[in-house]
Amino acid sequence: MSIPTLSPVSNSSKSILSATGSISNVTSTAVPFGIYLNSDDFLSGAAAQVSFTYKMLGGDVLDVELKEEQVYTSYELATLEYSYILNIHQAKNSLGDSLGGTTSSFDHKGEYKEGALSSSLSGGNVALKYTKYGYGYARRFGDAASTEVGIGGETPIYSTYFDLEAKVQDYDLQAAVSSSIASGNLPSDIDPTSRILIRRVYYKSPRAMWRFYGYYGGLGAVGNLSTYGQFADDSTFQLVPIWQNKAQAATYEDALKTRTSHFSYEIKNNHIRVFPIPPSLWAKKKIWFDFTVSSDAWEEQSDRKSGVDGVNNMNTLPYANIPFDSINSIGKQWIRRFALALSKEMLGQIRGKFSTIPIPGESVTLNHSELLSQAKDEQEKLREELKTILDEMTYTKLIESDAAMGDAVQKIFDDIPAGIHIG
Repeated sequence: MSIPTLSPVSNSSKSILSATGSISNVTSTAVPFGIYLNSDDFLSGAAAQVSFTYKMLGGDVLDVELKEEQVYTSYELATLEYSYILNIHQAKNSLGDSLGGTTSSFDHKGEYKEGALSSSLSGGNVALKYTKYGYGYARRFGDAASTEVGIGGETPIYSTYFDLEAKVQDYDLQAAVSSSIASGNLPSDIDPTSRILIRRVYYKSPRAMWRFYGYYGGLGAVGNLSTYGQFADDSTFQLVPIWQNKAQAATYEDALKTRTSHFSYEIKNNHIRVFPIPPSLWAKKKIWFDFTVSSDAWEEQSDRKSGVDGVNNMNTLPYANIPFDSINSIGKQWIRRFALALSKEMLGQIRGKFSTIPIPGESVTLNHSELLSQAKDEQEKLREELKTILDEMTYTKLIESDAAMGDAVQKIFDDIPAGIHIG
């Protein structure tokens, strides 16, 4: 059988990677997202990546069945992968201190989106900021503890009262709150049906100075910094520390609350029973109580912002794509290598469409399986390489490194004899 005569229209593949790229060809039709098209450095880098890919895949020896656009796509995807890994790393560093902070809105590219959430972030990419340390969730926990002990916190503590009635022991504190809201003694935005939590009950506000300052009434005595100063009230003018003053004041105030209160009480389901039975003499006497209003954990206060609507996890961190111009030489080299691995994967996919190509009297087997295997392996190694390096550079690791260095320096100093001073 005679060998047939072939007359192909072309002696080369229709798609062959050129030896060099062109900045003018890096357009929105050449890259899928076009996120970095406003960066001249990205355009130059993408164009140069074509020459790099051409050389590394042996284009000057054997045709590389890729288009320029596929290399540009690989370059953009490699940059986005680098940004993704870096942002996750920074999230590990700063999430605890960013909780409750300003969040943002993002478009499908991961860029800041115009709107109320992004208005305060127009000054720059937050992913490039060095987050201030603020104890994060520990501070929120401290606020809750402060509320429980009555020394602050973010939960509003309200006060109101009810009038004693002669020979009536039981009173509904929830009804007292509703009555105070209706009369305007409490803010109108309090829901009268919301369950209240009673914090403190009292009928008189004790004043520690009643006993502590004696007959001077505070004039020229302890705590009067304008005349007497921080001295004890005796002829020796003995200086006493402030903590002693505080301890004495707390002791006297507690004694006033427990020894001279005349009343006791018990609370069940926000109903109070007063002991002893109020006599007629005590009718219309006001009994005050402090309370907080139960609310959802994600409900923001109307008169203050505590960050409920802010950052709550990694998803709401206002991290946009890292600007290409802010990626240094270390990052750009990683991007080149990762883009090459992506291009190799594309080439393997293309060659895999035809495992063998018949030619007269023979056939050519393509290396798509090797290309795909190498590309996947290289991509995974590059990701692990970057993640490993970044894990060694978390703020926690840096502090540990500084501490170890300080200990090592101290050991060196321990072996240096101290100098002898001769006066």
